[in-house]
Amino acid sequence: MTHVFHRNPRIDLPVAVGGVGLELIDSNGKRYLDACGGAAVSCLGHGHPRVIEAMQRQAATLAYAHTSFFTTEVAEQLADTLAAAAPGDLNHVYFVSGGSEGIEAALKLARQYFVETNQPRRRFFIARRQSYHGNTLGALAIGGNAWRREPFLPLLVPAHHVSPCFAYRGRLDGETDTAYAQRLADELEAKILELGAQNVAAFVAETVVGATAGAVPPVADYFKRIRAVCDKYGVLLLLDEVMSGMGRTGYLFACEEDGVVPDLLVIAKGLGAGYQPIGAVLCTDKIYDAVVGGSGFFQHGHTYIGHAMACAAALAVQQTIAEERLLDNVKARGEQLRDGLRASLANHPNVGDVRGRGLFVGVELVADRATKAALPPAQKTHAKLKADAKARGLLVYPMGGTIDGVNGDHVLLAPPFICQPKDIDRIVGLLTETIVDVTGASA
Repeated sequence: MTHVFHRNPRIDLPVAVGGVGLELIDSNGKRYLDACGGAAVSCLGHGHPRVIEAMQRQAATLAYAHTSFFTTEVAEQLADTLAAAAPGDLNHVYFVSGGSEGIEAALKLARQYFVETNQPRRRFFIARRQSYHGNTLGALAIGGNAWRREPFLPLLVPAHHVSPCFAYRGRLDGETDTAYAQRLADELEAKILELGAQNVAAFVAETVVGATAGAVPPVADYFKRIRAVCDKYGVLLLLDEVMSGMGRTGYLFACEEDGVVPDLLVIAKGLGAGYQPIGAVLCTDKIYDAVVGGSGFFQHGHTYIGHAMACAAALAVQQTIAEERLLDNVKARGEQLRDGLRASLANHPNVGDVRGRGLFVGVELVADRATKAALPPAQKTHAKLKADAKARGLLVYPMGGTIDGVNGDHVLLAPPFICQPKDIDRIVGLLTETIVDVTGASA
């Protein structure tokens, strides 16, 4: 009997004892190809010597100092690195310990901005259905994933939701990407007017939707149109790049590809690549200056924010990505992965869509390709895919409820940035075998 309260206590988990490169190793010596980086976390793979050395060096110097008393050289250096790389005037970095914590901080900072600027009525947040922004109560309230929210609804603050930018599911027959993007921007504008523009604080969105829908990228100039609507009504744009950021899409910040600069940007997972728990909120000069010139104090904080060990690991990760030009590899291997899956599964009757950006790829499973009808939820196809792949030594990140929180199945892939062409070929082969085995239909 284990005394660890695992997230799913009914599952008998293998014990991980080691990791090298793209592989994890369990206590029985079995090796697993980590094609999802856990939850799109391990972007440099496992056991990277440069990151481990940086952590050891920092531990020998200073492991921890509370941020109400001190800053540290490594936190300042990491913030400088991120601010220099971020688009626009996202010049200020608030460190946290993970994605959910980052969203909580960003929501509170958005609210405080309006308090500081004498707009206290701005209290509503608008997000998108089928979004996921974290599991803390504030993040869960903003998120639009029905089954994650349902048990905790009595505890959640009210939030408002509009349609996601999900072309495979939401774009009308014959509708261009541009027309689809405009329709969604119009929907956001209508929601702002319905709530009263003077009451709306921010629009919150994942730049590329991750876990709940499976690497869904925006179309055309969707975010430019969304940015214009927000600016028209003085609403902040808060982008969640916890999963899609820090190089995962082939750009250090995913929104760079869309040509927009949000007011607040949340990063985590790939920031520290799993070597230490860390996340961050980036904000523009406008928001920072409002706090500094107003109360002078952000009414927020956690014990481990700006942790020196976490910052040292993250700095080494970001230096490695930059110096080894890994974003070029992300783009090339991502294209190889999508092309390989589309070719390998081109004739499979249950593969509806292969999508994504960079090494952030989703495969959506359907009952019928022509109608896009979902597989019966009771079959739990996503769970079977995970188990079958794991038995083959392949780790993938499937999810159910892709369409509405109940219906739909997809598999999310997010291999490390260091992967090579042969690794991608192996992922394509093993996942194809898995899908064929689970569905009982040949590719």
